[in-house]
Amino acid sequence: MQRRIFGLENEYGLISSASGGRVNLSVESALGYLFEKVVSRQRGTNDFLRNGARLYQDTGCHPEYATPECDNALDLTVHDKAGERIIEELLVSAERKLRENGIDCDIFIFKNNTDSVGNTYGCHENYLVERGVNFHKLAEQMIPFLVTRQVFAGAGKVLKTRLGNHYYISQRAQHIYQEISGATTSSRGIINTRDEPHADEEKYRRLHVIVGDSNMSELATYLKVGTTAIVLALVEDGCIRKDLALEDPVRAIKEISHDTTCRRKVRLKRGKEFSAIELQREYLELALEYYATAEASPQVSDLLERWQGVLERLSEEPMALHRELDWVIKRELIGTYMAKKGIGFDDQRISMLDLQYHDIRRDRGLYYALCRQELVERVATDAMIEEATTTPPQTTRAKIRADFVRFANERNKSYDVGWSYLKLNDRYQRTILCKDPFKSSDPRVDEMIGSA
Repeated sequence: MQRRIFGLENEYGLISSASGGRVNLSVESALGYLFEKVVSRQRGTNDFLRNGARLYQDTGCHPEYATPECDNALDLTVHDKAGERIIEELLVSAERKLRENGIDCDIFIFKNNTDSVGNTYGCHENYLVERGVNFHKLAEQMIPFLVTRQVFAGAGKVLKTRLGNHYYISQRAQHIYQEISGATTSSRGIINTRDEPHADEEKYRRLHVIVGDSNMSELATYLKVGTTAIVLALVEDGCIRKDLALEDPVRAIKEISHDTTCRRKVRLKRGKEFSAIELQREYLELALEYYATAEASPQVSDLLERWQGVLERLSEEPMALHRELDWVIKRELIGTYMAKKGIGFDDQRISMLDLQYHDIRRDRGLYYALCRQELVERVATDAMIEEATTTPPQTTRAKIRADFVRFANERNKSYDVGWSYLKLNDRYQRTILCKDPFKSSDPRVDEMIGSA
């Protein structure tokens, strides 16, 4: 399946803070203020937005943003960033409302994966996969790739251990306990067995990946989802002819995360040992061989080139990627600060700096301070991201949903919406199933809108 449907779900960390003896606002209350502007009364803290995305309250009082369906890695990267902008706007509105109500309290929202006491929340990736592909074979061939791609997709983390604080490549790696699992909040697997394709279930299944970090870097997100889709194409077409299965993937993902030189070798079931970069190169070589005879879109060609370039530079000196990859950008930032202040990783200021990198407020977050100084590479523009906050992808089912939501809100119509259905709550109680996520128009929906 060369054209694929992608989606990202990001759970955001939220805290409220007060000083000078003021009483903190509870997280539940802060979340209520956050959702007040956007959420309709009939759907509570769960709503589809005018860009086709979904915003809702997840377990543990996390705001969660699920992108609209995208059919390429760049669109998905842009819409993932649009989620940050939408939540940032809600944050600013919530703080304004707090001030109006006489509550002097700040709300902080972070696009990361761990809190100060060791809890984790996720960035879940969704890929539509052909139903005919054997799931266990797919998992077996994808897991070594997913374990090792953290060398370019990790977000970086200062982690407290009994031997002191250390800097690791990935935030989620420490919280993965199984290869395959049905759980997302306990006994987490590299691949989750949830199979809700929100599409024709006879044709498609959903590959639900919960091992990845939330990325601030646009390039890291682009590579993360783009290379995963490329490897999926190889799996679907039976082109993974090498045995790359790891002896212990759960141990390997942690060992790789602990080594910022990217040279640590992990053992395969067949006895050989590879570093994460070497395993990634195995997949890259298979992809280059595959696309030497198969047609590659300009975006796939760009991804292959970037993938190859990043692996080459990582093998030479990981810190050379301090403009591109989150874990390296943040490590460089922390290293510079430690050298200036003469402190080490155990200093509390370093943990705070680690967290502030992920603050989504552009006037406060350290990632965005680097953006303003043009110290990070980007793959999107601010204009592209701003447009995506209100405009859905034009080539997927998200456009149908967004057009319907816009119509219903403009006409003040009561409605219900899901990923694969639209319902107008009028005297006819019309419901339309939209089972094909590749379709961007539907005459039945056009007729319903035209006749309402």
